[in-house]
Amino acid sequence: MTLGNSLLSFTVIISLTVPIFVISVRVGPYSIDPACEKYDPRNLRSDQMTVIINGYSEHRIPLIQSIAAAYSASPSIATVILLWCNNSTPPQTLSSFAQNLSATILRPPSSSLNHRFYPWEIIKTRAVLISDDDIEPNQKSISFAFTAWKSNPDRITGFFARSHAYDVQSKSWIYTMEKEKYSIILTKFMILDRTHLETYTCDQRYTQTRHIVEEMNNCEDILMNFVVAENVNKGPLLVEAKGGVRDYGDARNDDGLGLSKVGLSSRRGEHRKRRGECITEFHRLLGRMPLRYSYGMVVDSVGEQGLCEKGGKLVPCDQQVF
Repeated sequence: MTLGNSLLSFTVIISLTVPIFVISVRVGPYSIDPACEKYDPRNLRSDQMTVIINGYSEHRIPLIQSIAAAYSASPSIATVILLWCNNSTPPQTLSSFAQNLSATILRPPSSSLNHRFYPWEIIKTRAVLISDDDIEPNQKSISFAFTAWKSNPDRITGFFARSHAYDVQSKSWIYTMEKEKYSIILTKFMILDRTHLETYTCDQRYTQTRHIVEEMNNCEDILMNFVVAENVNKGPLLVEAKGGVRDYGDARNDDGLGLSKVGLSSRRGEHRKRRGECITEFHRLLGRMPLRYSYGMVVDSVGEQGLCEKGGKLVPCDQQVF
């Protein structure tokens, strides 16, 4: 779908205490997508975030209800939006779903992953939190990540980091994970400025790369990291998740829920190969490699780093030995 010159249609399901209303909305046709008209940042709230959860599998509906409730309970969150991208889901299923959901449901015109970064008019905050439908952070982690982002609002901030690297033998870019550096924050949990959504969606420089996301049905998060790094000339920011973040989609789960088999990344080897191909293709189309490495992680507490001998052991000097 070409957002700039097409007829954009999506369904909004609003969850209220009264019966559910399903509203079909058609926007366009326009010579210029209305979402690409510059939004005045002075009209955006800066004290809270808008959460956008990408949902597709009906198998995950109970989990999404739990995740949406967790986000809604956070004082850092103004609005929770569920972007439901499975066009085969019957409207009555979503209406029933919405009755027990602490979120507004948007149903875009296609399952394109580019919709995850569309600057929807309903977004009234400067900070936007993009989340997968199998990630459940605790309240403290959400609050701390938002605080860290506010200190670096032009950068992408999140809990899950990956990296790019160049393979000399194959003469191509690879998608990897390194302990000492990172250049990509995943959409498992990604906070960014709303203006980056506009750039991703509306800037003609990224038209061809958005088509790659469509064709591969993958790599929208990598492309957003390209977009932000190129426009701010900075790498992303990895933040400590105090208390951890429940990742139901990780293939290493052995809880018997089977949720890790639903996501796009469930086939890990093939997934990494395809994402390396995305990086290589983005580089080819843009003619440059804008990704920037970052080092270290923002932590929510500062402890003593000096080591002292206590009880015959070397421990941090402010640590008690019992």
